[in-house]
Amino acid sequence: MTRPVVGVFCNHYMLNDEYPVHAGGTMNSDAVSVVSGCIPMMVPTDPDYITVDELLETCDGFLFTGGRPNVHPEEYGEAATEAHGDFDRARDALALPLIRACVERGQPFLGVCRGFQEVNVAMGGSLHPEIRDLPGRMNHRMPPDGTLEEKFELRHTVSFTEGGVFHELMGAREVMTNTLHGQGIKTAGSRVVIDGVASDGTPEALFIKDAPGFTLSVQWHPEYEADRDPVSRPLFAAFGEAVRAWSDGRKMNPAQVA
Repeated sequence: MTRPVVGVFCNHYMLNDEYPVHAGGTMNSDAVSVVSGCIPMMVPTDPDYITVDELLETCDGFLFTGGRPNVHPEEYGEAATEAHGDFDRARDALALPLIRACVERGQPFLGVCRGFQEVNVAMGGSLHPEIRDLPGRMNHRMPPDGTLEEKFELRHTVSFTEGGVFHELMGAREVMTNTLHGQGIKTAGSRVVIDGVASDGTPEALFIKDAPGFTLSVQWHPEYEADRDPVSRPLFAAFGEAVRAWSDGRKMNPAQVA
C-alpha cells in the first residue's frame, strides 16, 4: 500500500554563496517517514513553481518547517525593521494561503517554529521581532556555538492547558523542549488557541479552534530525534494518523476518484 504524502516546506538558500537552492533538513524527512509513516515530499516554496490548489491535490498533509527567514511583518500590518531579520516573501505567498485553505478543508498540517508563527499570522495574528528583548523573557535562540546535540538540547519547560489537546496527547501537563527561535507570537490570530507556554509566558503550542482537521503547531523543533524523544514522537505519530485518515477519505470520495 502506498503511504500518504506529506508536503515538507523547504527554505531558500544560496549553496556555496552562489547557487540558489530550495532545501530542507533531513531530520524533517526522518520524522515524517519514520514516525508519521508518510512519504516526505519536498515543496519548492515559491508560487512561481506551484500553486496552493496543486499542493492541496498532490499532498495529503503538510509540515510547515522552521527556517532562518522570518514572516514579513507587512503580512500582519507592521513595517519591517532590522530586528525582524531576513525574509522569504515567496514562502509567505505560498504558506499563508495554504494554511488558511487547510483549516477550512480539514486537511492536516503540523507547524514547527517558523511554521508555528506562519499559522498564527495566517489566522490574523502578529509577531514580536525579538523575544529576548522583552522584559522578563529568556533568550530562546540556539547557542551560537557547540555541536548539533548542544544546539538542540532540552532547555526549558512548556506547560500545557489542563485537560487540553496537548495535555491529552502528551499525557503530561509539563514537558521539556529545545528552543531555537528569535521571534514569537505577540497577538494570537482569530481562532488560534494557545495551549502551551514556556516558563516566561512565551506561547509554545497552539491549535485552531473548531477546525475540522489536525492543526497542532509548536514553537520548538520536535523533528530532532523524533523517533526517540518522548515529546516529539506522539506529536508526529498523531500527525501521521491524521494524514492517513485524510488520505483514506480522499480515496473513498467518488468525486475525486473519477
